[in-house]
Parts: sequence; C-alpha cells; structure tokens
Amino acid sequence: MNPTRQLHHAGQSLWLDSINAAMLTNGTLAGYIDELDLTGLTSNPTILGRAMAAGTGYDGSLRAHLAAGCREPEQLVLSVALEDITAAADLFRPAWEGSGGVDGYVSIEVPPGLADDADASIEVARRLHRQADRANVLVKIPGTPAGLVAMEQLVTEGIGINVTLLFSDTHYRQTAEAYLRALERRGRGDAPLDVPCVASVFVSRWDVAADPQLPAQLRGRLGLAVAGQVYSSYRSLLTTERWAALAAAGARPQRGLWASTATKDPNLPDTYYVDHLAAADTINTMPEQTLLAYADHGGPVQPMEADDAAAARFLADVAGHGIDIDALAQSLQRRGARAFEADWSTLLAAISVKTAALDPR
Repeated sequence: MNPTRQLHHAGQSLWLDSINAAMLTNGTLAGYIDELDLTGLTSNPTILGRAMAAGTGYDGSLRAHLAAGCREPEQLVLSVALEDITAAADLFRPAWEGSGGVDGYVSIEVPPGLADDADASIEVARRLHRQADRANVLVKIPGTPAGLVAMEQLVTEGIGINVTLLFSDTHYRQTAEAYLRALERRGRGDAPLDVPCVASVFVSRWDVAADPQLPAQLRGRLGLAVAGQVYSSYRSLLTTERWAALAAAGARPQRGLWASTATKDPNLPDTYYVDHLAAADTINTMPEQTLLAYADHGGPVQPMEADDAAAARFLADVAGHGIDIDALAQSLQRRGARAFEADWSTLLAAISVKTAALDPR
C-alpha cells in the first residue's frame, strides 16, 4: 500500500495546497485524485495570481474578462481564480458525494487586506460563495478577531468556511467556540446544522521562528507539540454535552487542518511534518512537492495520539528557554497576515502591468 493510501486508511484526508490551470487541463490533478488519494484542495489569491501574472497560460481568460468589462485588478484576479476553483470542485465532487459531505472540498480565500475588516470579509465571502455555486467550495477567512466575527456570521448563514492563519491552541479554541455559537444560532432558527467548516493550524512556521532560540534537542518539535495540543482540544470538545446536542441535531465536527507542513529546515526529512501529523479525522494540506515526496518515500504511518500532557510538558520546556507561546502565536498570525497582504499588493501591481499589455486601451 502506498504511503498516501496508508494515511487515508488512518483516517486523515490529503489535500493539495496548490492550483493552476495547467494541472486542471493536463490531467495532473485528476491523476493525483486517482493515484494518491487526494480528496481536497486549498488555494489563496496569491497562489493563483502568481500563475496568472507569469507566462501566458491565463492570457485567454484574462482577455475574456477584460472584454466583458472586468478591469479592476482585484476583481479580475478573483473572477479568473473562480474558474479554476469551480473546475477543481467539480473534480472533487465524487469525493464530496462519497463521503457524505465530509470531504472533497476546495477553498478560495478572501483578499488578505480584509483580515481586520469583518463587514467587508462577510460581503466578499457571500459574493464568492454565490459566484462559485458549488456545495463543496469553502471560503477561507483568517482567524483574526475580525475574521472570527465574519466566520461566525457566515456559518450562521450556511456558508462553508475554512478558518486560516491559526497558530495556537488558544486560536483553535476561539475558532471552535465561534463555530459552536454559529451552529446554535442556526439551531434556534430551525436551519440545518450540516455547515462545513475546517480550522487550519499552521505548523512549520513555529519552528522557523523558535528554533534559533532553542537547544538542539528541542528544535523542530514546537510546531508538532502545538498541533498535538490542538488535536487534544479537538478530541475533548467532541466529548462535551454541548457538542453532543449539536451532533444529535445534525452538526458535523469542525475538522482540524494541518497547514504549512512543508519542511523548511534542510536538516529534517522532506516528509517530516506529514510523517508526524497522521491524526484521524484531520486534514493535511501540502504543496505539490511535499505530496510527491510523501507518495515516494513517506511513512510508515504512526497515528498521532491526543496526548495533551505530553504536549504541555514540551511547551513548558520551551517556555523555560524564554519563549512565550501565546505572544509568539499572536506575532506569527500578525506577520502571516501582513505577508499575505504584501504579496497581494505585489500581485495586483503585476496584474495591472499584465492587463495593460493584453488590453492597452
């Protein structure tokens, strides 16, 4: 059994953190679905926009939207991105149907500049949801304070959400609480509770930030410890009376999604984070290079346990070396949001240059 199938049988979903028109048209994505048990996909405007700005692969689509009067760079990028997202969603539709709506999702993100604007995030997410018109498309919203306000309202409206830029157990718990409140609001209105939602926890960025301050025996382990703490919280939540009442009424768990799982330390194996995050009822989204590496030489699968005590001991050791976990989590979230926003601004400038060349009037 190949390594990706082993993960699938261990109860974890493999999603691809990448998309472009070429992999849709040349059969690459369909091949990953058939051969590597891929059951979903995440994306963001930066990933798609870079593909649009480079080369000529998107020139035809860009010209068509320009001719239709779509000239504002941000709207142009999102409109073209939706073409890829909906095409990918159609490829994953069998996984969505076969899992009863548990798996088979594709994500598209609101523009990064909205991370601190709940009202604008809600407005854009509604539009993306309406334009995608696919039950298996999730809208990505950052887990900032404003983002969680937006997420709660959107889930209340029945819109599936992927909450991103989560870094700590505190972030996860805040996200889970917002999700529960949204479901309870829907329940009071007699609306169905089967609204899909995932919580994306970034892993490897912890080690990039903390390893320079840690002794050798603790390096490369902080991200995994935080993920372990989050997983323990997730499993504990599912045992509560509050969740039992929602589940009995048709609610589905907000699954954890491990993001930022490509290895950034050259001293670690290229499948390091995937190897150590094989937790049942979770998702691992990974870049194409990491997916192919794992398919080639990953495993064997050792299921991750919900061991909060072990995670707490390790985090205490890290704190003993002067690292404030909560403060670093907040810093990582802010830096992540700023980096995405900077990438987005650069992208829009590149798209403006590109469209001027395609349609110089």
